[in-house]
Amino acid sequence: MYHALALTLEGNKELLGLWVGEAEGAKFWLSVLTELKNRGVRDVLIAAIDGLKGFPEAIESVFPKTQIQLSIVHLVRGSLKFVAWKERKAVARDLRTIYRAPTLEAAEKALEAFAERWDGRFPMISRKWRENWTNPTPFFDYPPEIRKVMYTTNAIEALNAQLTKVTKKRGAFPTPEAVRKVLYLAIERASERWTRPVQDWPAALNHFSIVFEGRVPV
Repeated sequence: MYHALALTLEGNKELLGLWVGEAEGAKFWLSVLTELKNRGVRDVLIAAIDGLKGFPEAIESVFPKTQIQLSIVHLVRGSLKFVAWKERKAVARDLRTIYRAPTLEAAEKALEAFAERWDGRFPMISRKWRENWTNPTPFFDYPPEIRKVMYTTNAIEALNAQLTKVTKKRGAFPTPEAVRKVLYLAIERASERWTRPVQDWPAALNHFSIVFEGRVPV
């Protein structure tokens, strides 16, 4: 099951769509984004995504002006798969110095320092970060209070946790439509708590109006 969670211009969460039982890939993501555009999504300033194959290319095709932000949480989790359990804490701590650096230049130096320390044992980690460096680093252009909202997909993961609770109770569903109905009702209940804008939204919106000049309605 895939869903797209948006922040409106008012800073409120809004679920844009729910797709069940589809295969990942550029063609699928292109159809999803085209559907959203046809239903009225005129512009997307920033897309915070996991490392889904073909998704960045599909976004660039349908919403070419969108800034793509790869989830740092996803990148860290992918990196730790190469590390033995007893060393994960130390590796995670050193990775934190990269994405919590004050500037992009400082982050690049932290990545070099990480490589010097760990490449002898886990060369795939720094290679993975370098290969994906363009997509996880746009948040360095923003003030600290905005960054955490951008470089994580925590809001989506929190919703996923709530949806997992209702699906685990049932075990199996006869059709995709059956699971879609159950998840829709769960999302309706979850959205009842989406009554306030995200933290520091006025400051974020003001910053976005400068960075994305002409694209944020006044």
